[in-house]
Parts: sequence; structure tokens; C-alpha cells
Amino acid sequence: MEELHWLAVVRHGLSTGNVTAQEAEESGAESIDIPERDADVPLAPLGSEQAEAVGRLLRDDPPDLAVVSPYLRTRQTAELALAGSGVPMVVDERLRDRELGVLDLLTARGVRARLPDEARRRDRLGKFYYRPPGGESWADVLLRLRAVLREIRQDHPRGRVVLFAHEATVLMVRYLAEGLSEGELMELAHRTTVANCSISSWRGTAAGLEPELFNSVAHLKQEDVPHTRQEDVNAEPV
Repeated sequence: MEELHWLAVVRHGLSTGNVTAQEAEESGAESIDIPERDADVPLAPLGSEQAEAVGRLLRDDPPDLAVVSPYLRTRQTAELALAGSGVPMVVDERLRDRELGVLDLLTARGVRARLPDEARRRDRLGKFYYRPPGGESWADVLLRLRAVLREIRQDHPRGRVVLFAHEATVLMVRYLAEGLSEGELMELAHRTTVANCSISSWRGTAAGLEPELFNSVAHLKQEDVPHTRQEDVNAEPV
């Protein structure tokens, strides 16, 4: 199968849910007070500005196709980034965020306090294989992503494709593109905060997809990257 010319993943811009979740974690609360269902959480005003910055980045060398998670914050990011570009946008539900089941709307403290058996089961199985009741494991999400990437390769050989998706998606696409092990993926997840509207990209070569950028925020102003310690953000080529 002929390889893509270029593949990129953009995490959605800062959402109102990101802000509320961060405040809940920092205050020591057990639950996160988000009124919408996860699929309907919108961008915060700063998230919209971040999405427009992505658009300026893509303007000089636009992709051939954008494949987008159906969640509102992700669609809004793609629409703002691609406004006026003429780039076709396809919404694919397989790019949705990981479903958390019974852990939804709980902080880390809340999971330990309210669902101690699940916390212990997660510790025993590890994040890669742990599936919360009603939710998905990382391995479950990878099954979706494998299918998406296989179809993109088949339908757009030598194409330039950008995905607009979620934090875990960025890490998992890197796992698939670079052939990482479970341990390497979990170590990457432990030490990396994927910034809102960061871009990660790979170039197609005869040997497959070669890493180009990971979690880059060079197109954003420093004040546009909230909730992210600078040492967590690798904005350099990999």
C-alpha cells in the first residue's frame, strides 16, 4: 500500500470542559460540573483563537482532506482552522474521544474516593488494557484508529491529511505510526501533556511514516497554551 505524503493530528482548542475539569482537579473536588454531554462541550473563547492560529499555520501548505471527530469542540476547531480554505472536511465518529463509562465526570480524587475497586483494578491492569464499566480501554480506541488510518491510506495515497481529534488520539496515532510498544506509549502519556491546538505530524517515506513534529505549539503564543507546563511541551522536531 502506498504511504501518505503527510499526516497530522491537531488536538481541539481549549474547551469549556477543559477549564472546568482543571479547576475541579486543582480544588480537590471529586466531580466535574460540566452540564453538557461530552459530545456537546464547546470551545472556550481562547480555544477559538487557538483554532484560528492553526488555520494560519495550514494556510501556506493546506491539506487535501480533514477528518474530524464528531464532538462539537473538535468540529468547531476544524471549521475555524479551515475557514475559507476549500479543504474538504469529513466527520468520522471513530475519531471521538475515549469513552470513560462510570469514570465520566470524576476527578482522579473522585475515582479513588467513590470507586476504589475500579481504581485498584485500573492499577492492576494498567491504563492500556483497563476498560471502565460502560467505557473503553486504550486498546479499544486503537482498534477504531487502525481502521481509520487504513482507510485513509487506501483512499488518499500520497495525500496530505489532517485529523482534528483529542488528546489521547494524538498519543495513539504516534503509537501506530511509529510502532511503539505498550510501555513506550504509557511512558509517553505519563510525561506528556498534549496541548490544545498543538500539531503532531509525520512525513511519508519509502519506509513508512517518519516523525516530523510532536505536540508542537510554535504557532501559538505562549499565553495561548494554558494548563500546560512548558517542560511538558515538545515543540521541536522529533
